[in-house]
Amino acid sequence: MTDVGNRPAARRGVFSHKLSGILEPYYYVSPALVLIIAVMLMPLILGLSYAFRDIRILNPFSGGFVGMAHFQTLMTDGAFLGALVNTAWWTFGSLFFQFTLGLVLALLLNRQFLGRRLVQALVFLPWAVPTFLSGLNWAWMFNPVVGPLPHWMVSLGIMDTPFNILSDPDLAMWGPIIANIWFGIPFFAITLLAALQSIPGELYEAASIDGANTRQQFLSITIPFLAPTIAITLMLRTIWIANFADLIVVMTKGGPADSTQIVASYIFTQAFRRLDFGYASAIAAVLLVLLLAYALGVIALRRAMTHADS
Repeated sequence: MTDVGNRPAARRGVFSHKLSGILEPYYYVSPALVLIIAVMLMPLILGLSYAFRDIRILNPFSGGFVGMAHFQTLMTDGAFLGALVNTAWWTFGSLFFQFTLGLVLALLLNRQFLGRRLVQALVFLPWAVPTFLSGLNWAWMFNPVVGPLPHWMVSLGIMDTPFNILSDPDLAMWGPIIANIWFGIPFFAITLLAALQSIPGELYEAASIDGANTRQQFLSITIPFLAPTIAITLMLRTIWIANFADLIVVMTKGGPADSTQIVASYIFTQAFRRLDFGYASAIAAVLLVLLLAYALGVIALRRAMTHADS
């Protein structure tokens, strides 16, 4: 009878031991989880709550719940809809040239040549320059009075007379895009160079013995090995560029005539110039949903392609 009576207690002891084993790793990471919740999750929840409230700093009577009113206003806000189009142009225009030039530089730096370390230092330099300073420098270079770029473009036949493209609504977006290309190339160069250096050299030797030329080796060996790195870097950089308003705020402030206004800079305008934090939070919530949907779509596509290959 004693053994029978002790069986439930023994089972509970085994279950408690197993549960402790399962929870033990979480005990060690709990300080980090608490910090993440305090620093990231709580501000996110608070910011999303602002999207459903009327919060205007200069209005002492604001703060009440307005429901979906901000989102309804967004649907008819021409400046916001224009900012969405500009965001797509800003993001993918910057991304294409950043990735292409970064890949070219990574392939170059993966070879041994005289002055390689100096070139590496020069390539990585833009990443170390503060974005505020980068924006000021590029705005200065596009200024025809003190900057060299308009005069160089006249010499190349791109312009008839030197003028500041940042003041032209049709051309102004090219200014921040060029600055962003210069700023973002090191990210792709660094990550792709690291991926290139992890490819076994024996694969290229075997391919050469089999008669594969450089182009065939690039398509059959280099690209497949780089594919996972390319996928994750393109996804991350897309999200970062879409959220990156520093250069635009410094160089054009969203002008002229909102021609360079992207969603991120429009959030800044609403929050810190018009002091309408409720409306700015609603815009930020929409941007969050769009970027989250994009990231989930890329991850799902990547998994589908991986399963198809296997």
